[in-house]
Amino acid sequence: MVLAMPFDPAQYPAARRLELVEDLFGHQVADPYRWLEDSESGQSEEWRDAQEALWERYRDQLPRRQEFAGRVGELLRVGSVGTPVHRGERRFYTRRDPGQEHGVLYVSDGEEEKALVDPNALDPEGRSTLDAWSPDKEGRLLAYQVSAGGTEESLLHVIDVATGQQADGPIDRCRYSGIAWLPGGKAFYYTRRLPAGQVPDGESQYHRRVYLHTVGTDPRTDTMVFGEGRDKTSYYGAGVSRDGRWLTISASIGTAPRDDLWLADLTASDPAKPDLKPVTVGLDAQSHLHAGRDGRLYVYSDLDAPRGRIAIADPANPGPESWADLIAEDPEAVLRDYAVLDGAGHGAGHGADDGSDDGARPVLLVSWTRHAIAEITVHDLATGEKLSTLELPGIGTVGGLSERPEGGHEAWFAYTDYTTPARILRYDAATGDIETWATPPGSAAKTGAANPPQVTARQVTYTSKDGTPVRMVIVEPGSGTTIRSVERPFILYGYGGFNIPMTPGYSPSILAWAEAGGGYAIAALRGGSEEGEEWHRAGMLGRKQNVFDDFHAAAGYLIDEGLTTRRQLAVSGGSNGGLLVGAAVTQRPDLFAAAVCSAPLLDMVRYERFGLGELWRAEYGSAAVPGELEWLLGYSPYHRVAGGTGYPSVLFTVFTNDTRVDPLHAYKTCAALQHATTSGKPVLLRAEAQVGHGARAVSRTAGLSGDTLAFVAAETGLDG
Repeated sequence: MVLAMPFDPAQYPAARRLELVEDLFGHQVADPYRWLEDSESGQSEEWRDAQEALWERYRDQLPRRQEFAGRVGELLRVGSVGTPVHRGERRFYTRRDPGQEHGVLYVSDGEEEKALVDPNALDPEGRSTLDAWSPDKEGRLLAYQVSAGGTEESLLHVIDVATGQQADGPIDRCRYSGIAWLPGGKAFYYTRRLPAGQVPDGESQYHRRVYLHTVGTDPRTDTMVFGEGRDKTSYYGAGVSRDGRWLTISASIGTAPRDDLWLADLTASDPAKPDLKPVTVGLDAQSHLHAGRDGRLYVYSDLDAPRGRIAIADPANPGPESWADLIAEDPEAVLRDYAVLDGAGHGAGHGADDGSDDGARPVLLVSWTRHAIAEITVHDLATGEKLSTLELPGIGTVGGLSERPEGGHEAWFAYTDYTTPARILRYDAATGDIETWATPPGSAAKTGAANPPQVTARQVTYTSKDGTPVRMVIVEPGSGTTIRSVERPFILYGYGGFNIPMTPGYSPSILAWAEAGGGYAIAALRGGSEEGEEWHRAGMLGRKQNVFDDFHAAAGYLIDEGLTTRRQLAVSGGSNGGLLVGAAVTQRPDLFAAAVCSAPLLDMVRYERFGLGELWRAEYGSAAVPGELEWLLGYSPYHRVAGGTGYPSVLFTVFTNDTRVDPLHAYKTCAALQHATTSGKPVLLRAEAQVGHGARAVSRTAGLSGDTLAFVAAETGLDG
């Protein structure tokens, strides 16, 4: 069996090594490739061009690249649909039809459908993305945000829904801004960064403020309502109740797993100068307030409940001391979302099948994940008593619970699993029935997208280095009745950070790999939220090594169980998951044959200086703090590269317009590994222009998947 493509390390481009060593709190820290941080220098550009040429020579020899890219593209042709957002007689939703590069935002009144924002028409080259959108409370105006080239630098526009004509904008510096409309559509709260000239050099990505904007006016005249004097990395959220009375403001420092909340009564104060009262200021918890139609505050919080709970409070006395639990914390399931179905307003004109008011019992629909698998329960709205558990289509993921703002007995939500593209289900509290409301437009077409390969997904539990049980989903080719686990090439994927769970979802890349005979495993590592906030905190800051130990143990489980071998195992991850892969490469190079490291953080001594790095101090720590530098140096992949080591095959994939994680991390570590490795296996760099860290065109997704799967196939023997 051929287990890897032949490769000549003499092809590596020359890379000058600096004799640069800094004393950081008594640590002698070498940085021989710092010159690669300057992406505009001629030397750096020459090195990158040579790396691209090397990658292209290698890529052109991959026997299955076009096959994988074509199959992933075919499976993506199923398209997509989004959960509807209702405003009065209108509903808003996204849909991507087969052949489209991006989804389109539509509005429908139940009889006629109209495209409101079409990124494909805005940019036929497919480089622009629809980042966010929010209709006003009456459904007459729509605020939406678009960015170009993967930069995520959103421009905010407002259009008239009836005419499609622009009513306002563009407003710049609105990256990651939410929109909170006041009733009537005349104004909204939003967040915007201060102009570059008003902040210190190098800090233009920070210094957000909450503003009140009147539609049609110059944004330079907007009123700042919150944020002055707070930490420069603070993120803010704003919400306005349906009746316009209650304003909520949230603030968190970077990505810290805690936030502060304020509440203001807009009937008792000027919306431009709201009298904000503290609700959870200074508490080590994450919370969210929702002013219900019944006059009560619904509070989601992990305060004294790491897996989440829902409490009820009086807006006149909203502090935690007055909270009364409606849905208590579950000891094994994590509370994710909820919808209030209070039976109000569901007569004619609101979508009831028979146009009548059936007096459905007021209930609370609650979404959970139990060890990363979705559940939905139904509870009495008054007491919280559990009434039933909904029967979902399979072992999957639920997202986007949506209700009518005016009240009703219906809720909509998305469902997906490893073989099911996200579909929209509708729950009717009056009957207890669940039905499919919308499916991806290509699911019924006579294409390969409608016929994904048969795979079996099962969840297993393994033990990490310190004895902690960790769950992992294993996907293998074949049906549940015929599958026979054998040694085969495997890809192990993980993330392990920022409270993000790894839950089941439709993945053309996984399906194409399994169809070709490979296995795929997704580990629910500490650092995520699969088991709640305590699970997250067990994998952050000084406990980050737990995440890597969990990953190494997952690889050991796959090998020990006879599912794969070290020569057939690859690891994969992106962003924080790229850091995970970098740590695996430099800590356990003996454990696997290949690695795909995408948009990674790898120089953990200098990560804060680039991209959005300062936002992540709460997750990783800061090299400016002596004790925290100890943590970072302990695992920083760039600094752990050691000469004379036989490293596995590594493919770095980066995106040159990535404004979150600078590609310099991959550049420096690629050069270091090429210099150090003695294995004779390739260390390669794939750099893609005009895309960034997040959303991208379908064809770009298929191309990237084709390249990475073909690389892994070649280096793990799938092609043998």
